[in-house]
Amino acid sequence: MDSWLPKSVLCLRTYTLQQFIADLIAGLTVGLVALPLAMAFAISSGVAPQAGIYTAIIAGFLISALGGSSVQIGGPTGAFVVVVSGIIIKHGLDGLFICTLMAGVLLVLLGATGLGTAVKFIPRPVVIGFTNGIALLIASTQIKDFFGIRVAKVPGEFYDRAVVLIQHFNTLSIVTSALSVGALALIILTVRYVKKVPGYIVALVIGTVVVYVFKLPVETIGTRFGGVPQGLPHFHPVHFNMGMARALFPDALTVAMLGAIESLLSAVVGDRMVNDKHNPNVELIAQGLANLASPFFGGLPATGAIARTATSIRSGAQTPVAGMIHALTLLAVIVFAAPLARFVPLAVLAAILFVVAYNMGEWKEIPHLLKMTKADISVWLVTFMLTVFADLTVAVEVGMILAALVYIRKVTQTTTVSEVTSDDIDDGKLHVLQDKLIPEYASVFRIHGPFLFGATDKIADIYERMSELPPIVILRLRNMTALDSTGLQALEDLASRLKKTNRSLLLCGAREQPARLMEQTHFEKTIGEGNICPHIQAALDRAEELYLDEYNVVPTT
Repeated sequence: MDSWLPKSVLCLRTYTLQQFIADLIAGLTVGLVALPLAMAFAISSGVAPQAGIYTAIIAGFLISALGGSSVQIGGPTGAFVVVVSGIIIKHGLDGLFICTLMAGVLLVLLGATGLGTAVKFIPRPVVIGFTNGIALLIASTQIKDFFGIRVAKVPGEFYDRAVVLIQHFNTLSIVTSALSVGALALIILTVRYVKKVPGYIVALVIGTVVVYVFKLPVETIGTRFGGVPQGLPHFHPVHFNMGMARALFPDALTVAMLGAIESLLSAVVGDRMVNDKHNPNVELIAQGLANLASPFFGGLPATGAIARTATSIRSGAQTPVAGMIHALTLLAVIVFAAPLARFVPLAVLAAILFVVAYNMGEWKEIPHLLKMTKADISVWLVTFMLTVFADLTVAVEVGMILAALVYIRKVTQTTTVSEVTSDDIDDGKLHVLQDKLIPEYASVFRIHGPFLFGATDKIADIYERMSELPPIVILRLRNMTALDSTGLQALEDLASRLKKTNRSLLLCGAREQPARLMEQTHFEKTIGEGNICPHIQAALDRAEELYLDEYNVVPTT
């Protein structure tokens, strides 16, 4: 029964006053950080700023209260901006609310049927491809407000938007541009040198004060939207239209998949930071219920937010109570301080979204991807280009089809027929374990079969035993028939986790395709020079060498 209970219920069984104080501080901090982000995501999606705040309050509270993660913070995120703005352009707000409801139902079904784990079958090149594309699209939507460009309407399509902005770039405002650049610099410097202070809040407060005191001629939330309504979110009935629902089903599927992917990625990040394990199916049910509730209060689609989750953890969050306090903090802001929001300059929110777009883009992954196979690079590039120049639904569908074809190709390439020779017999003796003694300072694990996207979660068995592992962990790859970028990332994560606990990872016995991929990506630099060994005997010898060097003791066997 406990496997279907929310983490909040499980955590509250042993809840203490010290945990509440830590959660209170974290919740207040991340609540203030979420305020400008919620407004910025709403504005860039084409709706009023309060819609983002209402989403963070309603959906954020439900995700924390009912979810399967101890530290997840939910709310509107950049991943939905492009999809939401497209839905509003085609179907209006009613269409968005219907789409969000449908996505909520799909998420509940994913979790309730145990299909939450199916998200793992989306390969890394596809995820990075549409993440890169979404980040670029978000940044492009903020250029007008960042520079104060005077243009009546900015097109929804990326190419048309770029053409219009270039044609009207000479109408930019020097004052607005200076304010945006100043806010951007302030965020970057705060994040780099004063890490305990939220850079978004610093930029928001200082930028707003500067505009108010010096009466700068820049556009604000007040001049464009008339401000943010004060008081509790109002119930907003959704008028369900079956014809519109049928037309919106592909968009609802995209929203559900994006929500599932981002929420589970965020939960994994949270797990690593607090050494916990989330329940993916309970988490997806909570995400679904949150998206079912959000439209009835004029809210947007919601999911787990990686940056806000990390901020909450760094601020001391212990349990889901921190996420609930984050939602209540935002509620208090709109009840008691909503009139102040009208002074917030849109240029500062644009600067904040520039930083969000950069952080969510995973740009550092591109050099690693370019070292992968041509097939992986093609999947990433096609997904990226379709996200930018077509739409996200098409990008994900085509990316998944390409990834499936690549998967089939990689698996079929592992099938070989060859004659056994005397050299094969001699070579095999170096790989067998039967005549070798594993010392007490080392553990040997092995991977059987293709280690491709969809199978990488199997390595969780090592994570579960992390606390009891010896200093050296040997991963035997003799029977691993294929490896892709997602599998390689899983090995890199394992090496990083072991290193943080003062342990070393050795790989041995890789076959031709995995060995070639690790060589072309310079994977040895990731896990340490000399830590990729040709066979198990070489790995045992290397383990002894490392043990002597690191611990300065004579190993016993």
